[in-house]
Amino acid sequence: MELGTSFSASNVSKTMFLSVPITQKSNLFPNSLLNPFNFSFPTIKNCSCKAIAKGSIVSSLKTQEKVKGMSSDHSQDLELTSLSALCPLDGRYWGKVKELAPFMSEFGLIRFRVLVEIKWLLKMSQIHEISEVPSFSEGAQTFLQDLIDEFSMNDALEVKKIERVTNHDVKAVEYFLKQRCQSHPEIVKVLEFFHFACTSEDINNLAHALMLKGALNTVILPVMDELISAICDMATTYSSVPMLSRTHGQPASPTTLGKEMAIFAYRLSRERKEISQIELLGKFAGAVGNYNAHVAAYPEVNWPQIAEEFVMSLGLKFNPYVPQIETHDYMAKLFHSIVQFNNILVDFDRDVWGYISLGYFKQTTKAGEIGSSTMPHKVNPIDFENSEGNLGVANGNLSHLSTKLPISRWQRDLTDSTVLRNMGVGLGHSLLAYRSALQGIQKLQVNEAALSEDLDKCWEVLAEPIQTVMRRYGVPEPYEKLKALTRGRTVTKEICRDFIQKLDIPADAKTALLNLTPHTYIGTAAELAKNITEAINLENGAQIF
Repeated sequence: MELGTSFSASNVSKTMFLSVPITQKSNLFPNSLLNPFNFSFPTIKNCSCKAIAKGSIVSSLKTQEKVKGMSSDHSQDLELTSLSALCPLDGRYWGKVKELAPFMSEFGLIRFRVLVEIKWLLKMSQIHEISEVPSFSEGAQTFLQDLIDEFSMNDALEVKKIERVTNHDVKAVEYFLKQRCQSHPEIVKVLEFFHFACTSEDINNLAHALMLKGALNTVILPVMDELISAICDMATTYSSVPMLSRTHGQPASPTTLGKEMAIFAYRLSRERKEISQIELLGKFAGAVGNYNAHVAAYPEVNWPQIAEEFVMSLGLKFNPYVPQIETHDYMAKLFHSIVQFNNILVDFDRDVWGYISLGYFKQTTKAGEIGSSTMPHKVNPIDFENSEGNLGVANGNLSHLSTKLPISRWQRDLTDSTVLRNMGVGLGHSLLAYRSALQGIQKLQVNEAALSEDLDKCWEVLAEPIQTVMRRYGVPEPYEKLKALTRGRTVTKEICRDFIQKLDIPADAKTALLNLTPHTYIGTAAELAKNITEAINLENGAQIF
């Protein structure tokens, strides 16, 4: 396989082929933890790329292979590898997001469509009025369940092969199931009840909801919990480490490093709770939501009740009022909530980035790693930068999904179909960002000397407690006096002590102020940080850590 680009300039013509020889083999889903449904997946074929430069000097040299540039005149099919993938999630970052693939990939979509089609046939066999589909024997039920449990990549490829003829993805699933069940003497009699009275969106909306449910419960929420837990650990570990606050970028009343981390843990936990409580909805009401075909075939059946029972049997909430599609309002709410979780994490990433810049955190180094191609000393906060960048990409995708999906012309248009195929993009970049932030957290080492040094330079922050105590004891114009003493001036320990000594306040209050330093003026920050896990558990109504 050969990759290339070409360019030309005045009196110069060159063709550059920019790649390196590689051979890559990998299993898409190599272990059972990432493959909860025990699917079978193929191995990526070998791929080799060559690098050749042609110029005025080397153009006369013989080459062992003829190299073609990738252009409109010389197009070549590429095997999908980490080098040829258009999306970095499927290339450079595959190892960090592959757990989502069984759910959010084309394979996952097909597999859940198969599940819905089979479960619907099984449901009909339980409806007394539909005598044409009698109750299945235990063997027939096992046969159908095996089609779900043993659904493999080869099965999915067979569906795609059928789709090349039908040019309809859901119909291809129906035909695939009919083919597979031809050999079963019991099921072959009811083949035409696959996809009975269904519109494609009956199958798709349930498949999409199941994809999201699996991705959230198996991958996204556990990593969110891991991230929140890591920040909670920072809060408790650094609960009593004093730190100079900054409001508007300027020195402000001290806090503790742990309490500032606790704020993020609490915010993220609240948003995570919102995400976990969003009900995933499903519809199963036919072409325009009225059970038209259902009633025409079996008018005596209570189809709304049957549909509700079926949707709820899949672990979803039933939506009774729909056009052709499930209206996607729950998706909009879900993706908006993930965007908000991501926004909070952007705030965390930027704050930690800033603390690293101030020297409050050091980062552990790893042998062999390089921070800059020209400045050997650099240890950059790349994990938090990568996290922030991927959160931006994720939020762009998820925000579009949130605003687009609830809008569909009349009873439906097809604009949601192509958009829904990108759910994995937003979730994938979110997952990548969470893991980058976690990786960055693991490298952090607090630099208490730098924190202490900043506090020692800012005795002016004690102006607040001094003037507040003065107010208590009736000293006139306390704010104005401290403003004159401190604003725009360098304030030292001696200046503060001298001012306090002259105050006409009770001796015990004066002693307390004299003992106060920027390091100890932290209010309840330490206690707030130490109690963060309890606060989060109380907020969520259960112990999640």
